[in-house]
Amino acid sequence: MEQTVQRDLYQQMVLIRAYEEAILREYHADKKPVFDIGAGLIPGEMHLSAGQEPVAAGVCAHSIPGDSVTATHRPHHFALAHGVDMKAMTAEIFGRVDGLGRGRGGHMHLFDPMTKFSCSGIVGEGLPVAVGQALAFSRRGTGNVAIAVAGEGAANQGAFHEALNLAAVWKLPVLFVIEDNDWGISVPRSAATSVPSNATRAQAYGIPGVRVEDNAVEAVYAAAGSAVERARNGGGPTLLEVHTLRLWGHFEGDAQGYRDDLEQVPGRDPIPGYEQHLRSAGVLDDAAVARIRGAAVELVEQAIDFAKSSPEPDPSTVGNYVFAQA
Repeated sequence: MEQTVQRDLYQQMVLIRAYEEAILREYHADKKPVFDIGAGLIPGEMHLSAGQEPVAAGVCAHSIPGDSVTATHRPHHFALAHGVDMKAMTAEIFGRVDGLGRGRGGHMHLFDPMTKFSCSGIVGEGLPVAVGQALAFSRRGTGNVAIAVAGEGAANQGAFHEALNLAAVWKLPVLFVIEDNDWGISVPRSAATSVPSNATRAQAYGIPGVRVEDNAVEAVYAAAGSAVERARNGGGPTLLEVHTLRLWGHFEGDAQGYRDDLEQVPGRDPIPGYEQHLRSAGVLDDAAVARIRGAAVELVEQAIDFAKSSPEPDPSTVGNYVFAQA
């Protein structure tokens, strides 16, 4: 793999982690001494993607303008990797008027028509939506690809099977991405899914199914690249499952008493391991790492400051944007 690609993948992962660490800090800053999910600058639930950076970085490295992404309730990594404006996204998370949805949607409902990015708190919601987007791309002959992201628990939803079947029948340009982080909230995959890998389910629909182990960003990049190229050339959909890692809780405030793997989790963090790999290969050194980290933190803090300085919505406008204006 070219060193420029490796640096780009590392840089994207570092940016995502810096962002999630900042949101984690701001989310908890005013929820002390007793945690109150409804209190603070960022009220409500918060699902952070630390540990799952390789999936977004590896997949979205192949997206081009006009491609779409439908993400999950844990969406920040894919939003950033797909090119959603960080400042507008952060303002939306803070519920401010300069946000993507003018502060109405919050972190689980980020919609950006400019980059064709969307996400939802409804499990599996984005899968059939992506099929519709792919159908539009196919009929218009744009050469674009729809990327649909879901967790391994969502692969047991009816929408998953309906989406794969229709995409296969119509040979649509879709890449279905399953993030297998081992846990559907507090339920282990082995207790809820009859097969060890959702990638094997692709066979039922006559499409390729690939599983990437070890949260390996370069393996994700290679598998996604092949799938996206196939889709752009009219070959139809692919199912890509990545065995990734939920470094933190399902949501902030999750005590994670159900997890028996917590002691091993820090050692599975994908960023230090990839950084060491690139150092050994001569791709990174101390100066490059410091430069990349510093640039990421600077961008993130600028977005946080922008969000905090944006006004809160006027309560009198609560009925705005509910219906389209004639």
